[in-house]
Amino acid sequence: MKKELNDVANAAEDASNSRAFVIAARAGFAVSGLLHVLVGIIAVRLAFGDSKDAEQSGAMAQLAAQPAGYALVWIGSIACLALGLWQISEVLFGYRRAPARTKLGKKLSAAGQGIVFLALALGFGSFALGNRTDSSESTSDATAGIMSMPFGPALLLLIGAGIAVTGIVFAARGILKSFAKQLSLPASKALRQATVVLGVLGYVAKGVALFLVGLLVIVATVQADPEESTGLDGALKALRSQPFGVYALVFIGVGLGCYGLFQIAKSRLAKMD
Repeated sequence: MKKELNDVANAAEDASNSRAFVIAARAGFAVSGLLHVLVGIIAVRLAFGDSKDAEQSGAMAQLAAQPAGYALVWIGSIACLALGLWQISEVLFGYRRAPARTKLGKKLSAAGQGIVFLALALGFGSFALGNRTDSSESTSDATAGIMSMPFGPALLLLIGAGIAVTGIVFAARGILKSFAKQLSLPASKALRQATVVLGVLGYVAKGVALFLVGLLVIVATVQADPEESTGLDGALKALRSQPFGVYALVFIGVGLGCYGLFQIAKSRLAKMD
């Protein structure tokens, strides 16, 4: 039995390292990048009075509206599925030579990214099959459902805090440029600098956006008002009404666009061997 299990594990590892699978997984970074660019554009328009959803659903709607848009949506689903599975394979088979003190953190990070990309693949597939739910309403409904559960408010506080802390981690990674360790940077000095600048701006802006989303979840829980929890779209619209909110919203929109361009570059530069 042990031999059979080892054979299955070796076959799974070989499949996860195959050239075709890695190429499909790299495409997942590019798809994620395209979505971030579209969300960034929507956020900038939002700063000047537009009312479109500044979330993945709004970006998917824009993508679907393009020529052969639904084919692109299905391709996005497949690419994100491949990247999600590749990240899970890293949890199972990767980081064997990593120092013990960093191995667990790397595996947890890969697991988190795997979950994110698998969820994104599911979102693409659901959208392609005709599911057009309002992202803000869905977030509010989910918040209300959790709030009504035993210990639900405590769980929501933990979720909100977790999202906010994730935002802080993103911003810190941008400021410290630690994301560069995952890349094989170009030989050209100009391209290296451009990639790092995109990463810094993108990680900081995404960190701010995630922090705002987490803060809204916490506020909704403390006030016992699920309608306050409206995801990224609600967070950005709430920011717009604050003093200097328009400028902050433009920064976040441009930053999310930079993060998207960085993800597109990462599809080529990420260390995945």
